[in-house]
Amino acid sequence: MPEVLKAPLVVEFPFTRSLGPVQSAFLTGLRERVVLGVKTADGRTLVPPVEYDPVTAEDLDELVEVAPTGTVTTWAWNHEPRRGQPLDTPFAWALVRLDGADTALLHALDAPGPDAVRTGMRVRVRWAAQRTGAITDIACFEPYDGDRPQIAGHDGRFEDMVTGIVAPARLDYVYSPGRAQSAYIDSLSSRRTVGERCPSCRKVYVPPRGACPTCGVITSEQVEVGPRGTVTTYCIVNIKARNLDIEVPYVYAHIALDGADLALHGRIGGIPYDQVRMGLRVEPVWTEGGRHPDHYRPTGEPDAEYDTYKELL
Repeated sequence: MPEVLKAPLVVEFPFTRSLGPVQSAFLTGLRERVVLGVKTADGRTLVPPVEYDPVTAEDLDELVEVAPTGTVTTWAWNHEPRRGQPLDTPFAWALVRLDGADTALLHALDAPGPDAVRTGMRVRVRWAAQRTGAITDIACFEPYDGDRPQIAGHDGRFEDMVTGIVAPARLDYVYSPGRAQSAYIDSLSSRRTVGERCPSCRKVYVPPRGACPTCGVITSEQVEVGPRGTVTTYCIVNIKARNLDIEVPYVYAHIALDGADLALHGRIGGIPYDQVRMGLRVEPVWTEGGRHPDHYRPTGEPDAEYDTYKELL
C-alpha cells in the first residue's frame, strides 16, 4: 500500500470591501485615536458600531465617542501567537467593554502572563505608531489603573474619511488526501490515471474518494482510465490569477476520461479558447518533471456524441 501523503497548504487572498457611513466613521476615528460607538433607540451604545440594531433591525447612525479605557469582561490566554496576530509574544484575547459602551470589543491584551489577567481588570488602548484606518490601529490593550480620561464627544465627522479596506485573508493548514487519493497521486507520477471501482454500482471514480458517493460502500479495486477523454462542460477564464503564468483568456473544463464515471477538471490548450466545445476529444500533455498533466489538447478525433457523456455533466 502506498504511503498516505500529506502536505502544508496555504489559501491566501486580499479581501476588499467598501464601508458604509458607520464603519467608515469608526475606522477613520481609530486613525485619529478616537473610538466611536453607535447609539440605539433604547439608549445603548454599541462598540464596535453596527449599521442595524441587532434587536430591532432599525437603522443606526447616531455616533458617539467612548473612552479608550475599559473593563475586561472575559478572556482566554494565547500561548503560541500565530503569523499575523496582533502580538508576537504570548497574550490574552479579551473582550473589553470600553467606558461609555454597553457591548464588548474583542482584541489582544498585552500582559506578562495568564496570572496577570482577570475578569474585571482595567485596561486601556495602546495605539499603533502608524495608523491607516483599520482595527489594527489599536495595537492592543494594556493594563491600566488610572482614572477614566476625558473625551471630546466627537460626532464622527472627519476630513479624508476612510471609505474602503483591503484585509488579507490567509489559512495555513496541513492536508492529507487519504489512502485513495494518495494512490491516485502516486499513479500520476508515472503518467497513469488510476481510479477506484464501486463493488456495488460498478462506477469508476476518478479521482477516487475511498467510498462510493452513491452507494456509500468502501472502494478498493483500482482501475486505470484514459489517458484520453471528453470535454463535458467548460468555462472561459478572463481574470489572471496571481502567481499563475497563463495568459488569459483560457479554458478550464470538466473532462470525462475514457472508462471513468466522474469528470475531473483540467486546462485546455493547443486550441483557441473560442473553439473549445462540449464533446471535444482531448489527451493529456505532460511537462518535463511534471507530477500531473499540464493541460489537455485536442486529439483530432471526431467529437463524442452527447449521449455518451450526458450523465457526466
